[in-house]
Amino acid sequence: MKKVILLSSIIALLAACGGSGSQNTAGTTGADDNKGASTASGNPSYDPNRGVGKFTKVDISPALNPAMVEAGSKVFAVKCSACHKLTEEKLVGPGWKNVTQRHAAEWIMNFATNTDEMLNKDPKAQAQLEICLVRMPNQNLTDEDARNIYEFMRKNDGVK
Repeated sequence: MKKVILLSSIIALLAACGGSGSQNTAGTTGADDNKGASTASGNPSYDPNRGVGKFTKVDISPALNPAMVEAGSKVFAVKCSACHKLTEEKLVGPGWKNVTQRHAAEWIMNFATNTDEMLNKDPKAQAQLEICLVRMPNQNLTDEDARNIYEFMRKNDGVK
């Protein structure tokens, strides 16, 4: 019975959180042939190390920022925990264990804030979609939310 309730809750969450699924990408530049170029929105074009989006360089301190970790924990609880576990286990989306070791900060933050375009253009995001079979809905995270989530991920990965 608990599994039915959990599954129903996840389906309801996905239905409520999902956008229209369409995004106007007219005017964007090509992928590898235009490195350094910008899209129509002014964001840099695709780079495989950072994905697609505005984050080109994120300054990361060697030590965790406790305030950011706490803020990221709150965002995770509200917007992420229904689909992601903090272990390696897949729920709806992939588990977050060691995610900061597999992807650059820029890639993670671009994926969190530019989900649709990342799923359309980034091979790593597309490979994950093939495993999970469900597109991550756009959670409308702010840049600050994305940075706080990244710091929370670092803590989950054992950074002190």
